[in-house]
Amino acid sequence: MQTKNLSLYHIIKPSALKNKPIPVLFMLHGYGSDENDLFSFASELPENLCVISIRAPYAMQPFGNAWYAINFDAEKGKWSDDEQAKISRDKIASFITEACEAYGLDPTNVTLLGFSQGTILSYAVALSYPEKVNAVIALSGYINEHILVEGYTSNDFRNLNFYCSHGSVDQVIPSAWAAKAPDFLNKLGIKNTYEEFPVGHGVAPQNFLALKKWLLHHVKM
Repeated sequence: MQTKNLSLYHIIKPSALKNKPIPVLFMLHGYGSDENDLFSFASELPENLCVISIRAPYAMQPFGNAWYAINFDAEKGKWSDDEQAKISRDKIASFITEACEAYGLDPTNVTLLGFSQGTILSYAVALSYPEKVNAVIALSGYINEHILVEGYTSNDFRNLNFYCSHGSVDQVIPSAWAAKAPDFLNKLGIKNTYEEFPVGHGVAPQNFLALKKWLLHHVKM
């Protein structure tokens, strides 16, 4: 399937399905990376899934991309540009609809797979616009309440399901931040699974096997 010229640059692995509604998984990479990073998983995922890996909209120098700026100024301390993150949140939400229409995908069977900053955005999109997403695989990230839409607690989350995982020795994003997700999601009545693996800021082989098993069990294909 040829990549179309849509609002966000992306690469695609088409589904093996021909006549049935096609489930889709959108990949959101981490800070300073690009669409090729997570796409290495695509060949190992179920062939019925259409996989679309998106490039974040903000180019970095000398290379890489970001969903929003992170300032590492020692005087101010590390902080994130939440307003830029909200813009990316809405860009992703619009792109989901755009891509489903352009590629003939099932808009009622959408999964997000994020890593690090891409996970933070995956949480934000799913919790802000749950009508657009069914499942989220949240790797090495956390929930930033400041980038959720106002009044999100009144959303209908019945169709949402999360798989969340983190490295227990992650030095980039503390596991304590990620470990808050189950309680947060439980309070909203959202189905979720949380696991930790003895690794740093990355996806261990056993983590990938676990998320793949969860995907096969929870996403209709």
